[in-house]
Amino acid sequence: MFKNLGAMGDMAKMMKAAKEMQGKMAQLQEDMANMMVEGEAGAGLVKATANAKGKVTKLDIDPSIFNAEEKEVVEDLILAAITDAQTRAQERAKQEMNKLAEDMGLPAGMDLPL
Repeated sequence: MFKNLGAMGDMAKMMKAAKEMQGKMAQLQEDMANMMVEGEAGAGLVKATANAKGKVTKLDIDPSIFNAEEKEVVEDLILAAITDAQTRAQERAKQEMNKLAEDMGLPAGMDLPL
């Protein structure tokens, strides 16, 4: 009479695990907004800070590079620092997602959506 209850119990466990994972993913998304990484260019003359979601939050430029004749060089350094920060942010986000997947017992290397 109750022989299908075992499968329903397994389904309930899966639903609970999915809801738990959804909560952890939401928390991680929130945490990533506060995780900061720094990218740099020109041996540290230009630095860009971004959160793990890739949003650039700060730009630091050494005043020694301000020279009207080198405007294009400065622009290139700024772009390079921002790109570096965003790349590091993506790497950090991937590391955090891999940790979450591992904590949840998911297979190694499983790509979770960011």
